[in-house]
Amino acid sequence: MIEIDDLSDPRLADYSHQTDVALRKAQHSEHGIYLAESALVLERAVRAGHMPRSVLALGGSVEAAAQALGPYAATTPIFVGPGELLAELTGYILHRGIVAAMNRPALATVEELLADARLVVVLENVADPTNVGAIFRTVAAIGADAVLVTPRCSDPFYRRAIRVSMGTVLQVPWTRTGDWPELAATLHGAGFGIAALALAEGAVSLRDFAASAARPARLALVLGAEGDGLTPEALAAADTIVSIPMAHGIDSLNVAAASAVALWAVSG
Repeated sequence: MIEIDDLSDPRLADYSHQTDVALRKAQHSEHGIYLAESALVLERAVRAGHMPRSVLALGGSVEAAAQALGPYAATTPIFVGPGELLAELTGYILHRGIVAAMNRPALATVEELLADARLVVVLENVADPTNVGAIFRTVAAIGADAVLVTPRCSDPFYRRAIRVSMGTVLQVPWTRTGDWPELAATLHGAGFGIAALALAEGAVSLRDFAASAARPARLALVLGAEGDGLTPEALAAADTIVSIPMAHGIDSLNVAAASAVALWAVSG
C-alpha cells in the first residue's frame, strides 16, 4: 500500500486524465491498458486471467481491493489517497472506491471463437459504449457464446462499457472482425447462418424465426448502430432479416433492449 502525496509520480501515469483511446494505444504495454472500476469488476478481471498493473483505492476500499486482487495482492501496488486527490488525478470521482489499471489481453481470432460456438452476436458499428456494455451483460446473462465486433464499433474495453456491463465484458469471449465480405465468408465457412435484426421489407417476425424448424443450428445474430441501423453490406450478407413485432405504433427498440429480446427468443 502506497500513500499518494505527489500526483506527478510516474507510477500514476496510467490514471492521469488518460482517455480510453490513449490507454488502448499505450506504448508501455504490449496490447494496451484498460481501467477496471469496483472490486467486483477487478475480481472478474483477475479471474479472467488479466494482469493488474496497479490499483487506486479510497482509504476504506483498500481491503476490498486486496481481496479482489487475489493471487496478485502481494505484488500489485495499491495507491491510496483521499477522494478529492484521486479525482484530481483521474478527472472523475471514484464512486465505487476502486479503479485498477489492467494489461489488455491479446484477442483471439474469429475462427478460434467460432470453433465451439453455437450462438454468437455481431455488433456492427455500435458507437455508444453504454450500449456495448449493456449488450455484453445481456449476452452473459442469456448465454450467447461470443461477441464479434466490427472495425468501427466502440471498444468493449472502454471504461464506461466495462462499468455498464458489470465486468461481463471481461468474461464473455469477444474479438474484432474484418469487414463484411471477409466476416460473412468466415461465418458461413464455420457453418453459421446469419440473421440480421433490422426494419426492412420482407423481414421475418422474430417469433416465426425462433420457432422455425429451418432456423440454423449455428446462428450469428447481427445488431446495428443506433439510429442508422445495419449497413447495406450487413443486410446483403445476411441469410435472413428478422424484426421484433411491435405494438402501439412503435417501430424499434434501443439496440441493447433489442439484443435482450432477440437473444431470449433464439436461445431456446
